[in-house]
Parts: sequence; C-alpha cells; structure tokens
Amino acid sequence: MIADRMSKQKVHEIRWHGRGGQGAVTAAHALAEAAFVEGWVGVTSVPAFGAERRGMPVSASTRFSPQVIRTYSQIELPDVVVVLDESLLDDPSVTEGLKRDGWLIVNSALSPERLQVSGDFNIAAVDAARVSAEMGLLSGGSPLVNTAILGAFSRVTGLVSMPSIEAALRRRFNNSASDTNVNAARLTHQRTILNPRSNGETGEPRTGEYLRVSGYCR
Repeated sequence: MIADRMSKQKVHEIRWHGRGGQGAVTAAHALAEAAFVEGWVGVTSVPAFGAERRGMPVSASTRFSPQVIRTYSQIELPDVVVVLDESLLDDPSVTEGLKRDGWLIVNSALSPERLQVSGDFNIAAVDAARVSAEMGLLSGGSPLVNTAILGAFSRVTGLVSMPSIEAALRRRFNNSASDTNVNAARLTHQRTILNPRSNGETGEPRTGEYLRVSGYCR
C-alpha cells in the first residue's frame, strides 16, 4: 500500500496551512492527540507566531517520533504539508522545504494532477469542504474542514490509524458532535485521491498509478 511508504522509525514533521477561522491550529493539536493515542512516544504541536485573524494565512506544526522530542521550533523541512484552503497554493512558501517524496495534502474539489503544483513530492487531494457540508460541519455558513481532513492524513501516510483519529476526536467532542466529526473524517479517508510520484531522479508523476478511492472523483 502507498501509505506503508512512510516509516514509523523516525521523526515526522507536519506543517499545516490555512486561514484564520479554519482551525489549522486545532487540526495540528488534534493530530498530535491522535498520534499519542497511536503510541508515538514524542508528540508536539506548535502554532505559528502572530495573531490568528479571520481570513489571514495561518500555519501550525505537528511533530511525532518514536523517541522523546525536545524540539519546538517552526518546521522548515516538513515530511507532510496539509493545506486547508487551496488558494494558499499561490504562495510558494506553503510548499517550501517539503521533502522529496513527502506528501502535499490539499482540501480541493480538483484532482491532484489538476492542482498544477510542481515539486518532487507526492500530492493528495480531497474535497473535505464538500464532506463537511454534507455532515453539517459549518461555521458562519462555511464548511469547517479541519477535523475532516484528518481522515485524509491517515489514508495518505498510514502513520496514525483511523481508530486513533476517532479516539482523539471523541475526546474533543461530546455526544452527537463527536459522531459528526468522526463520520466526516471517515468519509474524507474514503474519498481521498492520491497521485504518488516516482522514485526516479526526474520526479515525474507515475503513469497509470492515479489511485481513486471508493470510486469518488471530481
């Protein structure tokens, strides 16, 4: 499976990008909680410095490791970048430093190949906004994708299982709210589309390995 490519024997650094009000910082914390449930020994979550004003770009980071972590700085060379708002891809700093063969996970109705993002990394996309709208996860009429996209992270990397994601979400939410967020993460997990790149020197996309999960494609 593609997700098995990411090793559980090393430190993993995840950088989140969103806009103020989209819950990027909350997503980073929730993933850290899920990683702890999964059994990772060292787990940290750090928001970016500065005010989280609605609509303004916001970043956060999550680290987990099989060993204790004593690093709390911002992440410059992420293994995974998660983008909650695809318009942020216009800023080259969003994918800056993303490791070769790392993963870019984007909330988008477009397929990975149509995102037209260049780089020696893998790309995954899922319409988490549509999933959140279907589940009724809205704030001011706009979909909240931060918990839903955790399912995509699990699907793409295999580093944190869905049972651990679900356990973390149930700790954060009560009653029907926990069911709604868990179901959104499950649906996003199923609908995620992956476009892995080759391991060759050119980093060109593989032909015929465009994976569509559960028959869902936009």
